[in-house]
Amino acid sequence: MRPVERALVPVNSEAAERISGSNYDEFQENVEIWDILRSKPDNILKITMAHCDVAQAEDIMAENSDDALKRGAENMGHLIQSDLTNTLNNTLWIYEIKDPKRPNVRQIGLGGMLEIHQIRTEQNPEGTIIRNEGVHDAKVQGRVRLIESTHAIIGTVNLAIEDQSGQIASELESYADAKPCDFSAVDQAENLHQIWIVEDVDTQEKFIQLLKDEPYAYVADGNHRSMAAVKLGHSHFLGVCFTSDRMGLAPYNRLVKADAMSLDTLKTCLEPSFEVEELIEVEAFQATESDEIGLYAQGVWLRLKPRPSAFNPENAVQVIAADIVQRQLFDAILGIKDAKDDRLKYVGGNKDAHYLKQKVDDGSYNYAVSLAPVTMQQFMAVCHQNRFMPPKSTWFSPKIRSGLVIALL
Repeated sequence: MRPVERALVPVNSEAAERISGSNYDEFQENVEIWDILRSKPDNILKITMAHCDVAQAEDIMAENSDDALKRGAENMGHLIQSDLTNTLNNTLWIYEIKDPKRPNVRQIGLGGMLEIHQIRTEQNPEGTIIRNEGVHDAKVQGRVRLIESTHAIIGTVNLAIEDQSGQIASELESYADAKPCDFSAVDQAENLHQIWIVEDVDTQEKFIQLLKDEPYAYVADGNHRSMAAVKLGHSHFLGVCFTSDRMGLAPYNRLVKADAMSLDTLKTCLEPSFEVEELIEVEAFQATESDEIGLYAQGVWLRLKPRPSAFNPENAVQVIAADIVQRQLFDAILGIKDAKDDRLKYVGGNKDAHYLKQKVDDGSYNYAVSLAPVTMQQFMAVCHQNRFMPPKSTWFSPKIRSGLVIALL
């Protein structure tokens, strides 16, 4: 890690509340973004999702269109000149997230710039920054165009480090406990995001050396953001390294557009790979155990338990429910072989099972699938086997708040 040469940050917590926002990939519909910008006109979404920065919802532009990118670049210029921000030179930062659902967990990490050449690839098999999920080229290109138009890196990559000695977490906590944070913001889920700016060179070097002693960092969230920097030929990308034992995960569910079949036919097709239980009088079922899957169709929730024949227990990927569903339901039964197929809609942990049910009941989709959160142990097992996670299987929560630290290029 190295310091950010030119970092744009909020001047105080009030400014952080006004500027910071959710990441671009946390929304299901453009109108959600448009609504936020009506009530929070300074929100970073006016840059990262500038196609929604319009007066009327019917005027929403095509994402990543030339007009939208031009609007985003103009908004970026206004933010830099705004009284809400300062530009700092050569800084690291400590980032702590306090989640009210996990009151006894301090999720704390170190932010800065990480080296592109350390990312592990087929051409660089000894790389120490390990990506574990494939990417969609169109999404990468969207992030590329945003960086090019704004001359800034706004999207922050969330990385996990194992910190087996506990020394990194201990040193970061000691620094944070010795002084008030420089600024903070609360997100829509009441998570508190706190930032301590680290400008002292000796302290920076101490933290950088602690990270150097870690054998690997695993990309938890932000594969598209890191790949965008690679595509642009940059030497570094913006990231925060959190200790893996403090990170949380939420469900990552699915909605499916496919040929509808009767409930009896569906059950018959499922039987070879799953134990099937019909849930009577259940309004909304969110799977919570790693060996269960919720499936909603024809107005009924089914609880599925994969049979031993449905996966290879020695393969850390195949035991994950998202992979089992892709192979044994989407491919084998519904004929959707590619996880990137447009008939699949991935629904993050900020939407619940009631939302899934509603989308099927209103005819938007034919099926809904609820999956338990991937565990950190499952995530690390896939990393240790040097495999890729099933697409859209890890919804790390809380998410890094966008706009708290921006790297100006």
